[in-house]
Amino acid sequence: QVQLVESGGGSVQAGGSLRLSCTASDISDYHMGWFRQAPGKEREGVAGIGTDDYTTYADSVKGRFTISRDNAKNTLYLQMNDLKPEDTAEYYCEADRCGSWIKYWGQGTQVTVSS
Repeated sequence: QVQLVESGGGSVQAGGSLRLSCTASDISDYHMGWFRQAPGKEREGVAGIGTDDYTTYADSVKGRFTISRDNAKNTLYLQMNDLKPEDTAEYYCEADRCGSWIKYWGQGTQVTVSS
């Protein structure tokens, strides 16, 4: 079982930047991802990174967000630049193993972007 702890959320003005972090006991064998959920909306995928560092992004964040991982530090990152009010949401870290249906989730960290 993997326990995930997010940090780095906060309030910024539009155009600003934040970096989210997600720490765990061991992430090296896991595909990792960031999801977000805004009030009244479904949770959506933001970015993902495989064990081979292959990355994927939602169209809405391409060119603005960067996902990365540091297996030595057991930490996942999400660098968010040029933030927009529509990026306001609770952001969740997720981990899963290839071939397994089990997903592990962090408790979430709030990101608020004001115009």
